[in-house]
Amino acid sequence: MFRTVELPLWLFLLIIAFATVAFSSHFLFPSVRWFFRRRMEGLVARLNARLDRPIQPFKLMERQDMIIRLAHDPKVYEAISEEARATGEPETVVMERARRYAREIVPSFSARFYFTYGIRLARWFARLIYTVHLDDRKLGQIDPGATVVFVMNHRSNMDYVLVTYLAAERSALSYAVGEWARIWPLSWLIKTMGAYFIRRRSDRQLYRRVLSRYVQMATAEGVTQAIFPEGGLSLTGRTMAPKLGILSYITGAPRAPGRDVIFVPVALNYDRIVEDRVLIAAHAEGTRRFRARITGILAFIARHLWRALLGRFRGFGDAVVRYGTPISLSTFERQEKGDPTEALAQALMAEITRNIPVLAVPLVSAAWGAAEETDRVGLITRSAALADRLAAAGAELVLPAGGVTAAVDRTISIFLMRHMMERQGERLVLNPASRPILDFYAASILQLFDAAAETIGADPVEKPEKSKRKGHKITK
Repeated sequence: MFRTVELPLWLFLLIIAFATVAFSSHFLFPSVRWFFRRRMEGLVARLNARLDRPIQPFKLMERQDMIIRLAHDPKVYEAISEEARATGEPETVVMERARRYAREIVPSFSARFYFTYGIRLARWFARLIYTVHLDDRKLGQIDPGATVVFVMNHRSNMDYVLVTYLAAERSALSYAVGEWARIWPLSWLIKTMGAYFIRRRSDRQLYRRVLSRYVQMATAEGVTQAIFPEGGLSLTGRTMAPKLGILSYITGAPRAPGRDVIFVPVALNYDRIVEDRVLIAAHAEGTRRFRARITGILAFIARHLWRALLGRFRGFGDAVVRYGTPISLSTFERQEKGDPTEALAQALMAEITRNIPVLAVPLVSAAWGAAEETDRVGLITRSAALADRLAAAGAELVLPAGGVTAAVDRTISIFLMRHMMERQGERLVLNPASRPILDFYAASILQLFDAAAETIGADPVEKPEKSKRKGHKITK
């Protein structure tokens, strides 16, 4: 029993390695997991005491457990059986495909990363680039037991940063992102923040069933969500017709008795959209293929970093978030016969459009009109007249301190910096290549008028007597 046994060194090291793994898995790892789990539970308890809407247990579920639950959901299994019969493949093969879809969709949310780093990074980055204006007074009357879904127009990829920013003091959001974000390490970062990937162009029934069941589970569990019903970035500056995919999954989700779903329309607008030229070029080509070259992106970043180092970077103006009137799904279902999804989508997009805020650059772009050149005084006069028409139509104007005059001066400064125009004495001459950019920004607010009044540069018209005037809001 106590005799010496000779072993090759490699075998001895292998035995030590196996023993270390066995000891760690049975004694060390459980203790470490328990330690970090207790710390995480304490963090979540403190966060839930501060947040308006506590983090739901569904978001804190272990990712692997959620993948198993999703892949073995009865409705997913029905789709697996249907696809196996249709393709002649064994169910085990189709099941593995469903698991792959589930692993692709399910996020790996980290409350610590989200609230310790993610929100701070989003807030810092948003404030670095924009002056952010957020008015969330309409959210105070929402039933705390309801599932809240923010429904937003999609203007820029910066929308995702503002989504995180706007929810900083309320809850942890779950939202969908497209295939563009599936590049590591961006994919890891986004999933850690609670987002899930979707294949916008996939028409496979099995994939759609897995995705729909994930969204419905989150809705049933009360997870706060954000969706972009347009399904992509606006190429024209106007809000687009809604797509019903994710919205139909939410309206079709089973709900516990007493739990309502509240849709909150969210209208976003910017003085400058970072990728505006890319979007305009895609629209001109009649395709949604964005042809931004990596060299161009790096040059853009380097140019603005250099300006920041020299103290000449003044940001991209204002970014404004405005909430419309929340819509209760239960109330809407009582008013609509049959499937309410399409009518609900139209109502939400109409409410978003009505609440699009009017900023300096869109206002001055629309007031510039079809002219090739103008002067500062004339531009101020037309901008003031257009601002009055918009206010009479019920729009909310968010302008710099100093009102229309300051808005015109800011816009002229931005256009000169971007080489969109040049000064010739007292005249401001537009670069013909910049005409689509003016139209792009003008379209975001001209849609606030009726179709007959949506003419760029139209003469001021008589104010409607029945309109509710909100007036101008001057920001400091």
